[in-house]
Amino acid sequence: MRLSWLPMRSLTAVKRPKAPIYSEHERPRLRRAGQFNADLLDYLRPFVVPGITTWELDRIAFEFTVAHGHKPACLGYKGYPKTLCTSVNEIVCHGIPDRTVLKDGDIVNIDATTIVDGYHGDSSETFLVGECSTEAKRLATATLEAMFVGIRAAQPYVTVYEVGREITEYARRLGYGVVREYQGHGVGREFHTEPGIPHYPYRNGMKQVLLPGMCFTIEPMLNAGTWRTVKDVKKGWPVRTADRRLSAQFEHTVLLTEEGSEILTRTRFGPQEGHRF
Repeated sequence: MRLSWLPMRSLTAVKRPKAPIYSEHERPRLRRAGQFNADLLDYLRPFVVPGITTWELDRIAFEFTVAHGHKPACLGYKGYPKTLCTSVNEIVCHGIPDRTVLKDGDIVNIDATTIVDGYHGDSSETFLVGECSTEAKRLATATLEAMFVGIRAAQPYVTVYEVGREITEYARRLGYGVVREYQGHGVGREFHTEPGIPHYPYRNGMKQVLLPGMCFTIEPMLNAGTWRTVKDVKKGWPVRTADRRLSAQFEHTVLLTEEGSEILTRTRFGPQEGHRF
C-alpha cells in the first residue's frame, strides 16, 4: 500500500482536526458500544430473508436494543423516525424502514447505531437476500474490501486525504464509483464529530491528521455506475444512485491506537476481510 507518511517536523504545520481524543479510561466504553452494535447486526442476520419487510427488521432491532437497556441512536435524531437505516438496491443510504418486502435477489444495507452507557457504536453491512446476481455479489465483495483498504490506511499521523485516496484508487481499478456526498465521521460520546473521513481524495483532507485516541467510522459507499446521487425530496432522507444502478456499503467503527486501527464493531458471523460473496 502506498502511504505518504508525514515527517514529524511537518506535523506542527498541519491543521489538526478538532476531534475528541479518547483516554485509556474511555476506550473500554467505546469497545462495549461497538461490540453491542456488532451483536445487533448478528442478531438480525437470520431474519434478512425474502418475504420480510424492512419495517419488521426495524422492530426486531428496536426490541433487541431496549431489551438490553440501550438506546437506538438514530431514532429521533434530527427527526429520523426509525431505529435502522435500510437501503435496498439503488438506495445508497438513509433508507427508511417501511412496508417494503425484501425479495430474492435484493441487496439491503442495514445501518445501526446504538448508545451504550453514553457511548455510540456505529456500523453497517450489506446483506444479500436469497440468490443474488453476479453483479450484486461483485459489488458487495468490492465494497467490503474497500472498507478494509481504508481501515488499513488509517494509521497514526496519516492524513484523511490518504485514506480517501486509497479507497478511491482501489474502487476505480474495479470500475466502481465512490460516493462523495457522504463520509465517515468521528463517533463516541457523540453521534457525529470530527474527524470527517471522505472516501475520496478530498484536498482539504491533507490538513487533517489522524491521531492516536481518535475514534471514527470508515463507511465507503460504492456504486455500480456513477458516483453521483439524488436525494428523495418527498421522503426527505433516502438517497439514490443518480442512474438507479446498485449501491453497496459496509461500515466499521475504528479506534486509532498507538499501534494502529482497532475495529470495534467486528461481527462474529458476518463477512470478514477477504470474504467473497
